[in-house]
Amino acid sequence: MTPTHEVTNQVPPLVGHDAADWPVLLEGLAREDASWVTESLHELGRLAGSEQAQQWGALAEAHPPVLRTHDRYGHRVDEVDFDPAYHQLMQTAVAHGLHGSPWSDPGPGAHVARAAKFLVWSTVDAGHGCPISMTNAVVPALRANPELAAAYEPLLTSREYDFGLRAPLGKRGLIAGMSMTEKQGGSDVRANTTRAVPGGAGTYLLTGHKWFTSAPMSDVFLVLAQEADAGLSCFLLPRVLPDGTRNRMHLQRLKDKLGNHSNASSEVEYDEAVAWRVGEPGRGVRTIIEMVNMTRLDCIIGSAAGMRTGIAQASHHAAHRAAFGAQLVDQPLMRNVLADLAVEAEAATTVALWLAGLTDQAEAGDTHAAALRRIGLSVSKYFVCKRGPGHAAEALECLGGNGYVEESGMPKLYREAPLLSVWEGSGNVAALDGLRAMAREPEALAVFLAELDSVAGADRRLDAAVAVVKRDLADPGDLEHRARRVAEHLALALQGMLLVRSGHPAVADAFCASRLGGDWGSVYGTLPSGLDTAAIVARSTPKVG
Repeated sequence: MTPTHEVTNQVPPLVGHDAADWPVLLEGLAREDASWVTESLHELGRLAGSEQAQQWGALAEAHPPVLRTHDRYGHRVDEVDFDPAYHQLMQTAVAHGLHGSPWSDPGPGAHVARAAKFLVWSTVDAGHGCPISMTNAVVPALRANPELAAAYEPLLTSREYDFGLRAPLGKRGLIAGMSMTEKQGGSDVRANTTRAVPGGAGTYLLTGHKWFTSAPMSDVFLVLAQEADAGLSCFLLPRVLPDGTRNRMHLQRLKDKLGNHSNASSEVEYDEAVAWRVGEPGRGVRTIIEMVNMTRLDCIIGSAAGMRTGIAQASHHAAHRAAFGAQLVDQPLMRNVLADLAVEAEAATTVALWLAGLTDQAEAGDTHAAALRRIGLSVSKYFVCKRGPGHAAEALECLGGNGYVEESGMPKLYREAPLLSVWEGSGNVAALDGLRAMAREPEALAVFLAELDSVAGADRRLDAAVAVVKRDLADPGDLEHRARRVAEHLALALQGMLLVRSGHPAVADAFCASRLGGDWGSVYGTLPSGLDTAAIVARSTPKVG
């Protein structure tokens, strides 16, 4: 067939680049004592930016998991089938330790290194990051039962991905999930009705329904259930029992959810399923609290990863697309939009790595770091994750109509962005958690405010923002009503402080002028004049080839 036209002015695919080659990420590694992971991070980044890995992500998304409740003979099997590309993604994540390297190889920068890798690899596909994140988070909770931890932790941190339903202690590596949420309670897990009764030989039998259980093909799960005369307790429940028989954990259906399609989320029925208690009776929430802290950190990292994907795609498009006689990236208004998106992504990444660094320090026994993380994690979970959806929408728009079609990957990014705000406590839960931390641990608030004051005098706009924070907290009246505003002010002041203290000067200036100084509109692309937007955009534009 004779061509009717020549294809011109189309942007080449964003492949053949190092997804880890992002200044804010590499600078963060140096700042947080994790430069030792740089070589390995670049190895993963080159794979993430390759055509092969991008194809894995596309295939896993295009071919969602399928639930098989019964086999052809009518036997209950409760299996979920995945596209082979999903297993490639999982295998890579496990091989690079994204599921538990800080626990198997602790030391300075261990959580930071893992956070950087998790961010880079999440740009390929966010869905499989869910079981990877949960496996990493289960380890500290499981340590509440030393006997179970001794048996399971080496397998949960193993660098071998061993998919399939078999007795967990006979496998080469394990993936863990969480089964907490019920229909009537949602985030209010104390309203759960799933019950646990003694089953003999130290076991318990769990009966009830869970409304959301992500990654139902995981090997083991932490489950919350009501224990008679004790209250809500935490249990370890395997999919397959030690004798090789299936546990009585029945998958009712997979959720038809907004967001990624590569990962399975399900409703689960427990019918006297065998489990072992983790932690003290009636102390289930306290047992899982460190697990929640780890997954909340991953929500922040995941939001930063989504922002990185968005600005990378948008800046790449603008660098290769011409309109009205010039490249888009050279047009002042488009550069304003790109710079604004880049500032948001850098601020989110900076605070994510800082929180990962505090996690390393807290694990080493630093009480000051633990106090800083307590409030910083809550307010950042609230704010950074709230910024994700708007960022994804603006990045998509930078590609115009090309960004609105599934082949671009931008609709997937847009659909996924709200998840990080919902998961592990929606906005209200996160904001109120910050208030509770300040009320229960006033010393943590004092430490946090001292951290904000550590760069006092360096930027008048930051000084003003910190003054607003102190004014917010000085007035206890209707504090719960103002919880979101207080959390936002705290999160913005924290990001501003980190950027002023150690960020790129152009990024810090733009952040303080817009987010703190009020010289900003209601949408992205409204940075004030006089900023070095070219330098900001250049930091976020991928280098292909």
